[in-house]
Amino acid sequence: RCHHRSTAMLDVPFLPFCAFLGTLGLLCVAMVGTWCQHWRGGFSLDGSSRTFNWHPMLMVMGLVVLYGAAALVYRIPNTWSGPKLPWKVLHSSLALGAFVLTVLGLVAVFRFHNSQGTPNMYSLHSWMGLGTVLLFSCQWAAGFGAFLLPWAPTWLRALYKPIHVFFGSTILMLSVASCVSGINEKLFFSLKNGTMEYKLLPAEAVFANTLGLLIL
Repeated sequence: RCHHRSTAMLDVPFLPFCAFLGTLGLLCVAMVGTWCQHWRGGFSLDGSSRTFNWHPMLMVMGLVVLYGAAALVYRIPNTWSGPKLPWKVLHSSLALGAFVLTVLGLVAVFRFHNSQGTPNMYSLHSWMGLGTVLLFSCQWAAGFGAFLLPWAPTWLRALYKPIHVFFGSTILMLSVASCVSGINEKLFFSLKNGTMEYKLLPAEAVFANTLGLLIL
């Protein structure tokens, strides 16, 4: 039975699927970097638009790539015969890393807005994004307390587990929606005063739209 469980991951295309998603994640990060570097002037911490460029980069790395990796790791213990604690620690660590990158991404956009005198938190994208981050923080804290701290009773873990799974999937979907809406919003703002309008579909729009599809 143990042998059957330990080889279950090899009986289905789970590992190739993980490799495929990992490749897509790295491609998304590379495309965000290329977009910001080639069309938006690169990266900086001086409060200019180049400071803003850290926002999409860190958000995609955190909310999409690392958080998605954490979601995959969460599902590995069901098909693995060894102890689950190392996988729980890895799941929690990836989620924490995603949260740290996300907070840094928020710092970047607030710093840019404040330095330019631009109002904060007025768009649907910003509301959705901040709501996602707040849910994310509650999800991580509750999961850490329920599954990693030794004082949590078994009945509490069993009761909370389906809730944790539900909100984990919900947060991932909200993360993707926030990133895609942010890409669309950035294109509208950036191309409005550019050499070619968004509706004319310049190369930057094609590139960023493709990035959005890959994130989905």
